[in-house]
Amino acid sequence: MTSSNARESEFPIDAFFLDRWSPRAFTGETITQETMLAILDAAHWAPSSGNNQPWRFVYALRGTPSFPVLVDILSPGNQRWAKNAAALMIVVSKTYRISKDGERRLAYTHSYDTGAAWFSVICQAMKLGYHAHGMEGFDKEKAVEVLGIPEGYRVEAAAAIGRMADRSTLPDDLAERESPSKRKPVSEIAFEGKFTGEP
Repeated sequence: MTSSNARESEFPIDAFFLDRWSPRAFTGETITQETMLAILDAAHWAPSSGNNQPWRFVYALRGTPSFPVLVDILSPGNQRWAKNAAALMIVVSKTYRISKDGERRLAYTHSYDTGAAWFSVICQAMKLGYHAHGMEGFDKEKAVEVLGIPEGYRVEAAAAIGRMADRSTLPDDLAERESPSKRKPVSEIAFEGKFTGEP
């Protein structure tokens, strides 16, 4: 059992996993291009099926012309807090691979592999003193159009990266929710031998 960050695990895992969470309160500080590229470099070493490396990241740094473009793609609820992040990104995956005979085929694990790369973003960001928050709340069609995402790619998620601020910097309704979330028991998500979870 491990305790950290007002969380408690059932088994003796590294506290890093309990310390990882998705805050909304960011300081509004900037991040350098070099630091952002270091975070993305970690992501591109993630495992992938057949070394297909389907992940793509469209990012914008605070204070650049691209930053408000990405803010505008987010849902209004997420814009309220994500506008204070140091960087925003749209996570994209390539849905196909080219076979040895030159045929374009579905890459079954494109989202799975891209999720591994996203977790590498989170981990490297934390190693550098930042936090990352993934988002489903954004306009997928607008992202495709505005960012020029080609056919054969799936827009997976949006994300914010920044240095964590005190919860008091958030609007009251968000400040109330600003704490690390709990998790289901391991027995509800892992089954030995056969799937026995809820249908």
